[in-house]
Amino acid sequence: MTSASPFPDSRAQRFTLGEWNTRASVRVSEHTYALPADLEHQLQTRYWFPPAFLPYLNHPSIEAAGQSTLHRLSANHLVYFLDYTTLLEHRIVNRAVETIVHGELDLNIPQRMKTAALQLYTDEGFHALFSNSLAEQIARFYGITQRPVMPQRITRLNALLAQTPDRHSALAWFLVGFVSETIIARELLDVCRESLVTSVQEMLRDHLTDEARHSRYFSEVFHYLWLTLTSSQRTFAARLLVDIIQVFFEVDERWLKESLHSAGLSAACIADILGGLTGIQAVVQRARSGAGATLQALRNAGFFDLRSNQLLFTQAGLLDG
Repeated sequence: MTSASPFPDSRAQRFTLGEWNTRASVRVSEHTYALPADLEHQLQTRYWFPPAFLPYLNHPSIEAAGQSTLHRLSANHLVYFLDYTTLLEHRIVNRAVETIVHGELDLNIPQRMKTAALQLYTDEGFHALFSNSLAEQIARFYGITQRPVMPQRITRLNALLAQTPDRHSALAWFLVGFVSETIIARELLDVCRESLVTSVQEMLRDHLTDEARHSRYFSEVFHYLWLTLTSSQRTFAARLLVDIIQVFFEVDERWLKESLHSAGLSAACIADILGGLTGIQAVVQRARSGAGATLQALRNAGFFDLRSNQLLFTQAGLLDG
């Protein structure tokens, strides 16, 4: 049995993706995302992935190895990111969307919210398609064959979801989607500021255009949902949100070790790089920097009006004391 809408009718009307028919990349983008004919020339001044997002590229051993090694490691990361995105969109985000579309949440679903969820579901399928297409092209270009079947982040999220009691399962799926969509919009915005290979730039910009709307949508739905939750549901949600946010900023150590090894780096160099990226403090630092949109959405929903939630997030290092 679903509860009545917690918002006035005028507020409930906000759950749309706004001119989706004329703005969503799946409907209007003319990009093919094919690698450019002048790729070698572009790589003299452009990157596969922004070096600022891969701080280990500044390691003396990598700098000494030269531009070709930097490009190969960046390409490795991009293929990994695109493979991960394909899985995330299909198996995580769209599963979260299904909880809205099919009434799995204990919530009165306004028709506009359901329609927008179906549109978002379509967007994510297209994102998986163009992510996979570009990943395959880059993998062929470099002969990348060692691609993990399941990135660590997906494995960790699946483990969190598997541990969830059945009564909270739909809520847990929605919360994972909420965190994912509010984080990725910020990530893509920062990535798109860099000078990248044109096909990569086009794909990321199209993705960002969609994800900016998705982030707003998930934030609105979270606010709508938060007002309906019972005390026990709110306690569960708060604890799970801390775990989910931390998972999104962990490093896939196994994959990164293999990527660095494939570039011919020494074991000592690899150990030095991993040592600077792993550990709870490094995770918390990245989360504080990258989860700003998620934390703001929580504030807007009144999540931190509960002192217990402020304390929980402060103890986890996600908020200042």
